[in-house]
Amino acid sequence: MTESPLVSLLRPVRSGNAFEETVERLLQAIKLGVVAHGAKMPPERELAAQLGISRVTLREALRALQESGYLDVRRGRYGGAFVVYQPPDPRHGDLRRAVNEMGPSELDDALTFRMAVECGAAQVLADRDLTPTQIATLRRRLSDVNEAGPSDYRRLDTAFHLCIAELTGSPLLAAACADARLRVTDLLNAIPILSFNIQHSADQHAAIVEAILNRDPDRARQAVAEHLEGTAALLRGFLA
Repeated sequence: MTESPLVSLLRPVRSGNAFEETVERLLQAIKLGVVAHGAKMPPERELAAQLGISRVTLREALRALQESGYLDVRRGRYGGAFVVYQPPDPRHGDLRRAVNEMGPSELDDALTFRMAVECGAAQVLADRDLTPTQIATLRRRLSDVNEAGPSDYRRLDTAFHLCIAELTGSPLLAAACADARLRVTDLLNAIPILSFNIQHSADQHAAIVEAILNRDPDRARQAVAEHLEGTAALLRGFLA
C-alpha cells in the first residue's frame, strides 16, 4: 500500500528540536496544499503518533501555527485544526522578491535538486510492476490536475508530482521530492496561471504517465526533464 502525501511529509522528528521540526513538517503540508484550505488536519492522536512526539508538543506547534495565521484550532465535538492558509494571488514583483530572498545560486541549486529527484523518481517507478490500485491512483492524480481550475491547479499539480515519488514506496524519495517542490513553491505561486501553459503541462503530464505505465524508464526520465525544463523557462521568462 502506498503512503499518502501527508504520511510521507509527517515522518518522525528528532527529539532535540521536536517543536521546531513539528512546525516545519506541518507548514510543509500546508504550503504544499497536501491539506487544502478549509480542510481539517488529522486528529491530534494520529498526528502525534506519525511525528513521534507528545501531544503537548503537537498542541504547542498547532497553537504557533494558529497565531501565525495558518490554522484555525477549534475545540469541542466538531473541533480540530483547520487550514486557513491560501497562497496569495500573484502580484507584480513577487517573483523577483522571492528570487532575491533565495539568491541566484540557491535558485539554480533548487531547480537542479528538483530535476534530479523528480526525474529519478519517475525512472524508478517506470521500472516497477505497478498494482491495479497504484495504476488507478496515478491515473486519478493525472485526471485531477488536468481537470483542475485555476484556483486549485497548483495544489493538484503538486499532488500529481508527489504521487510519482510516493508510488515508488520509498519514504526518503517521497520526502526529497516534497522538499524539492517546497523550495520552488513560492516561486511558482508568484507567477500567473496561464491557460496555454496549463494545456501544455497537461500534455506533458500525460506523457509522463504513459511512459511510466509502458515501463519505459528512460522515456519517463526524459518526459519529466522536459516538463521541468519548461517550468524553469517560464520562471526565467518572468524574471527577464
